[in-house]
Amino acid sequence: MKHNDSSQIRDLLERLSRLHASEDWSGDINPSQRAALAYLARANRFSRAPSQVAQYLGATRGTVSQTLKALARKELIEEVRSQSDKRSISYDVTKAGFATLDFSTAIDAALADMNIGDRQQLTKSLGSLLTGLLQKRGDRSFGICSTCRHNIKSDTGTWCGLLELSLTPVDTKQICHEHNGG
Repeated sequence: MKHNDSSQIRDLLERLSRLHASEDWSGDINPSQRAALAYLARANRFSRAPSQVAQYLGATRGTVSQTLKALARKELIEEVRSQSDKRSISYDVTKAGFATLDFSTAIDAALADMNIGDRQQLTKSLGSLLTGLLQKRGDRSFGICSTCRHNIKSDTGTWCGLLELSLTPVDTKQICHEHNGG
């Protein structure tokens, strides 16, 4: 098998991912649970339903459902029923959940050791790679709300033009499943 640039990059990403995941086995949660918890901690109030967690993680709804149940049993997240549709649920991260995410890994230290220019270039390159992959798969971007074309700023505050709802300053800094960088 020919080992070209693409396969070398894929190999590096795979190894980094596995090394990082091995550190996520700390405490009482596994890497899948930590990934779901980390997503929920960064997602805005419109983006915390089980189907959105599954789509963001590229996992099945059944797998994510079991992951969310485990996190709820461990009291790291809590289920929130929709006021308008009692069948609809989402999840909020508890104080214990945020505390669980408050740790540094070896990859954090390695990134901190890189010079700022290299980190910025790596961020840009990985962002481009992710965007290209999501486009090829037909998946959503799940970007930060403030970078979305539906984010409308006015003298009275910030508004989501798609959902037709006002946004809090916290909402605008979080991940949104409706993101469109368009």
